[in-house]
Amino acid sequence: MSLLKKFAAATLALTMTLSLAACGGSDAPAADSNEGGDEVKTYIIATDTTFAPFEFQNESGEYVGIDIDLLAAIAEDQGFEYELQSLGFNAAVQALEAGQADGVIAGMSITDERKEKFDFSEPYFDSGVVMGIAADNEEIKGYEDLAGKKVAVKIGTEGASFADSIKDQYGFETVVFDDSSAMYMDVTVGNSAASFEDYPVLGYGITQNVALKMVTEKEQGSSYGFAVGKEKNAELLEMFNAGLANLKENGKYQEILDTYIQE
Repeated sequence: MSLLKKFAAATLALTMTLSLAACGGSDAPAADSNEGGDEVKTYIIATDTTFAPFEFQNESGEYVGIDIDLLAAIAEDQGFEYELQSLGFNAAVQALEAGQADGVIAGMSITDERKEKFDFSEPYFDSGVVMGIAADNEEIKGYEDLAGKKVAVKIGTEGASFADSIKDQYGFETVVFDDSSAMYMDVTVGNSAASFEDYPVLGYGITQNVALKMVTEKEQGSSYGFAVGKEKNAELLEMFNAGLANLKENGKYQEILDTYIQE
C-alpha cells in the first residue's frame, strides 16, 4: 500500500471514530425526559373558552377559573405535565372523541349518554340549572310565562338539556349558542326572553355586571367530571382522582371554589 493510501485509510478511521463519539449513542435522554431519564408525557387537555367561573380569560388574557386552577393543582400534586387547548365546549368534546386530546375539563356534566363514549373522574362539582332573564324584565316570573317565546341555551350544556326537556310543556322554542357571552347578549337585547344556565356560571356573570337576574330556584343538575376517551388514558384518570382527593383533604379544593363562588 502506498504512503498516500495509508494516510487516507487512517484519516477515514479517525473520522468514523470522531463521528461515533459525537453521536453519543442512543442512551441520551430525550428532550421531554426528566432528570432521572424517564420520559415525561405531556397530556393534551381541551377546555371551553367562556364558561366563567370554570374557565375564562382574565384581564391579562390568561385562562383562569375553577377548572383551570383545579387542573393545575392536581397536575402539581401528581407530577404530570399538560398542554391546555381552549377550543370551546363542543370542539373540545369532539377533539376528545377523535383522539386529538387526552382529556377534557370544561364544566362537563356526567351523563349516561356521555359515559358510552368517555370515562369520567369522580365528580368535582355538583351543579344545577336556573333561568335568567333581562335585569329590567318584570313580566316573566316562571316557566309558564315563556309560552310562544324564544329561550337562549348553550350547546351541550345542562341548561340546554333542561330547556329541551320542558319546552313542549311550556310552549317555547330554543335558540342555540356556542358560548355563554353570546347567549347572555341575546337575552339582554331582547331577542330571547330567557336563558337556562348552570347556577354558578350565571351567578358569576351577574356579579361581573351581566344585565341578567335569576327568577327560578335551582333545578337539580348533574355533577361535573374530568373526561378521557373510553378505555383510554386510565393512568391520567387515576392521577386526576388521586389529586382531587388530596386537594379535598388538604383544603386546596375549597380554596379554589371560594376564589370564584361566593354565597
